Amino acid sequence: MLNFDSVKMDFPSDANIVIGQSHFIKTVEDIYEAVVTTVPQAQFGLAFNESSGPCLTRSEGNDDELRSAAIRNAQSLAAGHIFVLLIRNAFPINVLNALRQVPEVCNIFCASANPVEVVVARSQQGGGIMGVIDGSAPQGVEGPDDMIARHSFLRKIGYKR
Repeated sequence: MLNFDSVKMDFPSDANIVIGQSHFIKTVEDIYEAVVTTVPQAQFGLAFNESSGPCLTRSEGNDDELRSAAIRNAQSLAAGHIFVLLIRNAFPINVLNALRQVPEVCNIFCASANPVEVVVARSQQGGGIMGVIDGSAPQGVEGPDDMIARHSFLRKIGYKR
């Protein structure tokens, strides 16, 4: 029998969340190194649910609030081999390529500052992430003024010249 849950992620409003799947206890050290070497000024917390041996939630980070929130979110998911990374003073776009290069990372489900719900399937064996609900549904189609606003925003935050 398979059951599905929707688990709302709870993280500070000034942080971004990255949720992914990984496969080895070394994940916490390697993601830690990926973040600090890519964006040294980033504050972050990381939690990883191992799914064999003692099945612990492992954690790292340089910000106690974000580390605690990452642990709470990983435990609320109750799914094996997943990680939750919460970051401040950096955007997910700053770290995604580095995360993809971590040998243990299998999949990244989302990278967002939006409200996020995670769809988790549960069986007798455990739980697994099926997907995420990231933000809200589209409200319309971009018009000329919206396009100008998008271009301006990207330049304001330094992603385009």
